Amino acid sequence: MPTITSLFGGHTPFKHLQAHMRVVHKCAQEVVPLAKAVLAEDKETTSSHAKAIFRLESEADQLKHELRINLPRSLFLPVDRRDLLEVLHTQDSIADTAEDIAETLTNRDMTVPDTMKDTFLALVIRCVEVVGLANEIIEEMDELLEVGFRGRVAERVESLATALNEAENETDKLERELSRQLFDLEDTLSPITVIFWYRLIEWIGDLADYAEKVGNNIRLIIAR
Repeated sequence: MPTITSLFGGHTPFKHLQAHMRVVHKCAQEVVPLAKAVLAEDKETTSSHAKAIFRLESEADQLKHELRINLPRSLFLPVDRRDLLEVLHTQDSIADTAEDIAETLTNRDMTVPDTMKDTFLALVIRCVEVVGLANEIIEEMDELLEVGFRGRVAERVESLATALNEAENETDKLERELSRQLFDLEDTLSPITVIFWYRLIEWIGDLADYAEKVGNNIRLIIAR
């Protein structure tokens, strides 16, 4: 019997979804060296990594539009079209958020206070790691399709999704700690700087939040 993938000639929407997520992951990964450059107060390197993020976000947008245009209205797949579009939208939100972070760190003088430096970098690194877990889940999608969203592959995805949820909980703790550290410094910073810092902290946390949503969406697809 032919597999579902072979019936499509090997070209399923999941291949395009995976290609999009790979670019999104690269975009998020650039936030780590960007943050390190900000900590080092190296404006030239900060600008370089920001430009890489802008380029990758634009590439992700192009892939998103291509998938939307070419996605058939009806699919001979055990996945609802709306579910695929929801995963795509959430993936794209990760790249959009990385772009927001890069714009803020390059357009404003966001010098990191000494007491926030360690937690700031730890939060960025952990949030990007969570995006990496979401990417691992998406990489399993074509194989999930082959086996009908059952068996060991589905169990492996469930395990990855659980690890993703646990890692995202860790980022929540780091985000709260960084916000507390900022609160302690509010009297020493300008009000507008405080506002931008709270916004930046929220956006960094959003990288992990959107990644977790990607994992949860795939869990729902498997459950259906």
